[in-house]
Amino acid sequence: MSKRITQEELESYLWGSAVLLRTSIDAGAYKQYIFPLLFFKRISDVYDEECEKILEEYDGDESALEWEENHLFMVPEGAHWKDVRAKSENIGAALVDAFYKVQSANPDKLQGIFGDAAWTNKNRLPDRLLKDLIEHFSSKTLSLANCPEDELGQGYEYLIKQFADDSGHTAQEFYTNRTVVHLMTEMLKPQSGESIYDPTCGSAGMLISAIAYLKEKGEEWRNVSAYGQEINALTSAIGKMNLFLHGIKDFEIVNDDTLARPAFIENGKLKQFDLVLANPPYSISQWDREAFASDKYGRNFLGVPSQGRADYAFLQHIIKSMNKNTGRCAILFPHGVLFRNEESAMRAELVKSDYVECVIGLAANLFYNSPMEACIMICKMNKKPENRGKVLFINAINDVERKNAQSYLTDEHIKHIAGAYDNYEDVDGFATVATIEDIAKNDYSLSIPLYVKSNNEGIENDNRTFKEIYSSWERSSDSMHESYDELNRLLQEVSNVKS
Repeated sequence: MSKRITQEELESYLWGSAVLLRTSIDAGAYKQYIFPLLFFKRISDVYDEECEKILEEYDGDESALEWEENHLFMVPEGAHWKDVRAKSENIGAALVDAFYKVQSANPDKLQGIFGDAAWTNKNRLPDRLLKDLIEHFSSKTLSLANCPEDELGQGYEYLIKQFADDSGHTAQEFYTNRTVVHLMTEMLKPQSGESIYDPTCGSAGMLISAIAYLKEKGEEWRNVSAYGQEINALTSAIGKMNLFLHGIKDFEIVNDDTLARPAFIENGKLKQFDLVLANPPYSISQWDREAFASDKYGRNFLGVPSQGRADYAFLQHIIKSMNKNTGRCAILFPHGVLFRNEESAMRAELVKSDYVECVIGLAANLFYNSPMEACIMICKMNKKPENRGKVLFINAINDVERKNAQSYLTDEHIKHIAGAYDNYEDVDGFATVATIEDIAKNDYSLSIPLYVKSNNEGIENDNRTFKEIYSSWERSSDSMHESYDELNRLLQEVSNVKS
């Protein structure tokens, strides 16, 4: 019997599966097992629901059940959830076999989507534990009637967040604070029919946020095409499942290294997109700088970043991936990209190119398990005439809400920041429009305090914890030491020239 599942029931049901694993599996590994089981259950239940409707529509003609066009996904004989549930031993092997058959029956959609977890390791996953998990998931029917796509998608997002809270050290791999993502989406304003790209897509939250924006506006979203690339195989599989569970079907997610092997190529060049949202891994040092120096796609047009910081490699990749007329992007970066000496020449070229439209400084602690501060850089290939030759700086460090040691942006904060971007004018102590000439006078530094001056009206209390304040001091100290080392290097060079 159909029974609509409430959001509260869904969240309790989903988290209950993680509770079963707690004594056997490290929290960081929950996602390897729970997401594939959830997706397998959903596929099987929707398949059954489709079969009922097909038999009604075709007057009981069972041959119609075999027509692929009647199904979202095909479930081959012997590879259904109920087939695995019927097993009392070697359940892990039964799951692996079912996953393989389902993927093989849907090669264009589901290849690799179930990951490669060690289902047959009975020391880690004894039959008893797997049986408990199977029975737990069997307690509800995840049909579309019981659990519509948007609602199951929200439940999936809830589970991702819970795993981020519970797993600690692995959280940032696959979770970006959703309120920050909503802000980025609100500023870029996706349009119906556009292409959306995330070169480091993680669990695909930014792609989903962009499409959710259109849904909330009541605009057509099914004609939006979404593209993503993710270096981590498990995380890319999670991203695919996330998109499917949100009802998004026109997408392509590729598991590979974006800098080394960009996945989306057209006529020997990078494919270009209308909108790019990204949170690249910060200041990575494990990347092929030598290959980037002679990049065949021209992604080094600003210069070649140092081995220790690939941020400007990702930035150049993104700019090269933007449509020359409609292309716009919002990228989450560490603040260092705005002022670090080692990137000064590339930053100068970036500013002169007039691609940068806005730089927004965010509050600390907006990222799971990290007190770091970040900024959003918005670039646009074809600025409005009145914005050309200008950059808007927004200092939004006070736009933050803190609750239970976690920081987030409220709807009011998002409205405040996005409104300032839309208006594109000076706001005392909050936003400043600077010209390229102004920025040149500051040696092309994009450091926000150079442009947005505090109005000093009512000094706000610092509500951060000691740990947060200490972390902020530590980052400032590291920055000071970097500058000191750079100064010593320059003085040594001058001394060598004189001698």
